[in-house]
Amino acid sequence: MIFEHYDPQEALQRVGLRVTASRLAVLSAILGEGQHRDADAVATEARKRLGTLSTQAVYDNLHVLEEAGLIRRIQPSGHPARYEARVGDNHHHIVCRCCGLTADVDCAVGYAPCLEPSTTHGFVVQEAEVIFWGICPQCQEELETMESKG
Repeated sequence: MIFEHYDPQEALQRVGLRVTASRLAVLSAILGEGQHRDADAVATEARKRLGTLSTQAVYDNLHVLEEAGLIRRIQPSGHPARYEARVGDNHHHIVCRCCGLTADVDCAVGYAPCLEPSTTHGFVVQEAEVIFWGICPQCQEELETMESKG
């Protein structure tokens, strides 16, 4: 999904959801800068738009939006769940081991080990979820600074 011309109200209507101020605020928070926001960051941004919104309402809206296919929930091991609006294209993620910064990575191309299961156990495979782990540029700088001082 491309976000440049993404209209949250139109998206809600397209999937048959009632357009409410809280749904618009939560979806807009996920579409804004800082993709891959956790629920706390979504709540903070949504509250800036609405003035007030309960934590339960944020979680309820995240669940409804995920069920409707408008957002995707990812949960890298050891990190809180994060939400994004890029759905339906089977992309992957890279996560910083230090700060948790998460970025999109398009599907692996060429030789891609472990993306074809050795056995399906009768399942019909629909997608592969891959998380690449590393250290982001900012954390690399901080680590280098700490090492040079220590």
